[in-house]
Amino acid sequence: MKEQVPVGIAGVGIYLPDRVMSAKEISDATGGVWSEEAVRDKLGIVQKRIPSDDACDGTAEMGAQAALDCLKNTGIDPLTIDVVLYFGEEWKEYPLTTSACYVQDRVGAKNAWGIDVSNRCCTAVSAMKIAKDMLIADDSIKTILLAGGYRNCDFIDFTDNNVSFMFNLAAGGGAIIMQKGLEKNQLLGTHLMSDGSVVYTCGSKVGGTREKVTAENVSEFGMLRLMDAKKMKDLLNSVSMPNWYHCIDEALRKSGLTRGDIGYLNILHMKRSGHKAMLEELGLTEDNTIYLEDYGHVGQIDQFLSLKLALEQGKVKDGTVICMIAAGIGYTWAANVIKWGGIQ
Repeated sequence: MKEQVPVGIAGVGIYLPDRVMSAKEISDATGGVWSEEAVRDKLGIVQKRIPSDDACDGTAEMGAQAALDCLKNTGIDPLTIDVVLYFGEEWKEYPLTTSACYVQDRVGAKNAWGIDVSNRCCTAVSAMKIAKDMLIADDSIKTILLAGGYRNCDFIDFTDNNVSFMFNLAAGGGAIIMQKGLEKNQLLGTHLMSDGSVVYTCGSKVGGTREKVTAENVSEFGMLRLMDAKKMKDLLNSVSMPNWYHCIDEALRKSGLTRGDIGYLNILHMKRSGHKAMLEELGLTEDNTIYLEDYGHVGQIDQFLSLKLALEQGKVKDGTVICMIAAGIGYTWAANVIKWGGIQ
């Protein structure tokens, strides 16, 4: 068995578009079906970041901007990066292109090779596990840049109440750098679960090989729909929270820790009641987390955005145990544990 080596987070970078969509604008877009108060209080959206028409808010470009921010924050030479692991969305500037290669070129990581990974809004946590395993397994890899962008807000039809749980979809980019032998900010245990029984209950129905774009269905191209709302909601109502708690507990167990050790819950944006219920279940308060009500759900970028905000606000400091959680359409649940600062 290969000897375990420490893998730590060298730094984080974020890019957010300047443009915002307010709770009132979301309410107006629903034709008043959702009131401004309900958007704020139930969906938990004060405002969310949305892309401008400018090229800098393209999906891969936002990931590249976040990567540049990360490099600036850490002072790491891009020539020392061995791998660029792109964890952004499939909805991007040009289909069938490799975004890791785009980021590699934009940041000047000329000695790296790149690969795209995709696990919907679970991809950041999944990619961190992949990166750690690569760093441990391959002696030639010492530094990995993880970067990605997200703007699936483009796919939301606010007149379709079936997708109201995705009205929070937003835009932005995130990046972190992970290094082998870094004895601080260490990624400890990770646990993931998947249930493929609902894989085709939610997605973009038109535009793939099953239903190609035609003159008759072009208005549906680029829309996120629930293709079997009952099946998806029935499964999630019965297993989603238990699966999440199982991932949290298993990630903690693999780290030699318990729920009582959690100092910061790095949680994606979800409806306000679900957020509060998870804090209560884990014995935490709002002091132990940040609710992303001013940003929306930036897909798999949420985890890195939450980490950056927590560092700026002093909610994460040396010694803080971070539990980072995510979930993605498919359906996948995930949690990891990070011990910030040096390991005693």
